[in-house]
Amino acid sequence: MTFISDSAVWKRLTAQAQALKSVPIKRLFDEDANRTEQLSLEAAGLYLDYSKNKITDEVIEDLIALAVEADLEGAKKRMFTGDKVNVTEDRAVLHVALRDFAARHYHVDGEDVSAPIAHEREKMNAFVADIHSGARKGYSGQTLDTVVNIGIGGSDLGPQMAVMALAPYWVEGRRSFFVSNVDGHHLASVLKELDPARTLFVIASKTFTTQETMTNAASARAWFLENGGSEGDIAKHFIALSTNQQAVADFGIDTDNMFRFWDWVGGRYSMWSVIGMSIALQVGADNFEKMLRGAHAMDEHFRTAPLRENMPALFALVGVWNRNFQNIPAHAVLPYDQRLLRFAAYLQQADMESNGKRVALDGSALPYETGPVIFGEPGTNGQHAFYQLLHQGSDIVSSDFIAAAISDDPLSDHHEKLLANFLAQPEALMIGKTRDEAVSEMVAAGAPAARAESLAAHRTFPGDRPSNAILTERLTPEAFGALVALYEHKIFCQGIIWGINSFDQWGVELGKVLAKKILPDIARLGEEKDPIDSHDGSTNGLMNWINRARGEADA
Repeated sequence: MTFISDSAVWKRLTAQAQALKSVPIKRLFDEDANRTEQLSLEAAGLYLDYSKNKITDEVIEDLIALAVEADLEGAKKRMFTGDKVNVTEDRAVLHVALRDFAARHYHVDGEDVSAPIAHEREKMNAFVADIHSGARKGYSGQTLDTVVNIGIGGSDLGPQMAVMALAPYWVEGRRSFFVSNVDGHHLASVLKELDPARTLFVIASKTFTTQETMTNAASARAWFLENGGSEGDIAKHFIALSTNQQAVADFGIDTDNMFRFWDWVGGRYSMWSVIGMSIALQVGADNFEKMLRGAHAMDEHFRTAPLRENMPALFALVGVWNRNFQNIPAHAVLPYDQRLLRFAAYLQQADMESNGKRVALDGSALPYETGPVIFGEPGTNGQHAFYQLLHQGSDIVSSDFIAAAISDDPLSDHHEKLLANFLAQPEALMIGKTRDEAVSEMVAAGAPAARAESLAAHRTFPGDRPSNAILTERLTPEAFGALVALYEHKIFCQGIIWGINSFDQWGVELGKVLAKKILPDIARLGEEKDPIDSHDGSTNGLMNWINRARGEADA
């Protein structure tokens, strides 16, 4: 097996990384007054500055050559034309078709899927309009003004993130809740907030067999029937987003209230489909469409722009440079916008489920690292949590800083202070603070020289820590859609460079299988169980402890 790390361009990049090892990023700015102008670009309403990375024009040219070596352009074309690029599941990957308003046709197995997409979108829009107008009401004749989205993974993270991000665009008087965890506390805490006569449950599951989702759905159904609803009222209060019509019918949902998507829509790319129902119900169909159009604008840029001017491709290549040639194991996503509270969590799935792979497409073990650990928190909260490690930790972590220039909630000088921190933190990560600067600063503040010297090491910042900055004028539905699409395409590009399948997720399966085997051996409350010895010693011990505790509890 030949890997991309065997290529001449990979070896050149390795040599360039070694040559730049002792060159601080700050010096690159000192040597090139036009650095930011050369290492930034705009597309689809976003501005990306990647100049605070340890890269040069020569590195960028070789990174582009690396993309050519990996046939990124060919892979991109195959994805956009409906080829089955998800080779381990023999599926096309066409989330871009879900948000295409350019009358382009997409084919899967010879079938044009554009018409079915348009049909489901129109059906969803009509349903949303009926809910908002009151044409569809609950069993008591009251307005259905509360939505509970029950899903997990992409059926939860995407819609939840989007609803929070688009808070200024919420339809007045509407509420949304999201339930994903099979932990009963999650659903129980939401049910306490609901009036069953005014609640619409949106059950989001491609197969309608996902254990967590269907357990929560069944409990929600039971609660509804115990609190005023009848079997005949299920059709008014439960809808399904699924591909499994029979399972939907068996659950008791009227299949007229089933909204369809397809196996070429991956879970973590599904909020653009009918999985976005809860988004449209909260912000309106028009704003949901604006979000789709923003993503489509980024799609078109990605599809047509040459690599040297292609924002997702360059964003991805800089990430490859940091992961493989700067040996950076983790990446922080730091939105300076409270509305993006769930953005990092969404990207944890989008990135780590996509590119957390250790084998190539043919199953060969890879000789290099792939996806980094992704984490994050909105600024300025993160500054008072984990930024200590970013600035002075023993591992270097790369970062993305994200902000809108203009706030939709212009309260006093809050946004100016937010932006000041957004600008200061990446500057501090890059320039750091020398020992001499730390000593001089303390002495100037009145500290004795000996005390200043003794504390200098603790107040020194190594700097030279890379980051990207992403700006938009306002976080509109269009800008938000473009931002999510930017990261989707970045992840795709990196998967192509690394020679992995970014669209399967076999790593989530084994734990699920074992959980199903373990479930019958967990005691009900007040029940005694014989000692378990069918697993490894640790699992046996944990299960026996749990069963003793549950057996001794009051039933």
